[in-house]
Amino acid sequence: MTLFTHLTSADDVRSIRRAGVRARSRGYEGTAGVFCLPILPSYQLTHQWGRELRRGGRRTMVAVDFRLPDDEPVSVGRYGRAHQELPSAEAAALIAGCEDARGYEVFVSRAIGAKEIHRVRGVNRVTGWRYMPDAHGRFPCPCPGCLRRGEYGSAKIRQAAESRGY
Repeated sequence: MTLFTHLTSADDVRSIRRAGVRARSRGYEGTAGVFCLPILPSYQLTHQWGRELRRGGRRTMVAVDFRLPDDEPVSVGRYGRAHQELPSAEAAALIAGCEDARGYEVFVSRAIGAKEIHRVRGVNRVTGWRYMPDAHGRFPCPCPGCLRRGEYGSAKIRQAAESRGY
């Protein structure tokens, strides 16, 4: 059994302990499921999506640790790139063996039952990257899809983009 973790809002803890993690995210093929990462020796890599998820308005995050059978098929790949379907144990080994595992994600195309959950725990507030791995030194995209109105620093980014001619 491979141990994975899913990051979610602390507001959902009661529901998760009672009924499990609902399959409300959409994968690249449009199927419903749950995004997660294997628990790795590096805390930062295991919880790398935390800071980016906070940008969406979630303030207090928790990690839901759960076990999947080693032969269960999951989709694994880097964010924004094509994913491949592998058994969960091989997906965890692929990410653990990468020299730079930032930006990887695992997608389980079903809900996670309450009996599969190992534990629910709090996570560090400042773990992870924002926007994407290696975003430092790159100008953020000012389009309305990437930069929402009212987001911290959004007016300054839009003004800088207009002065550059974007």
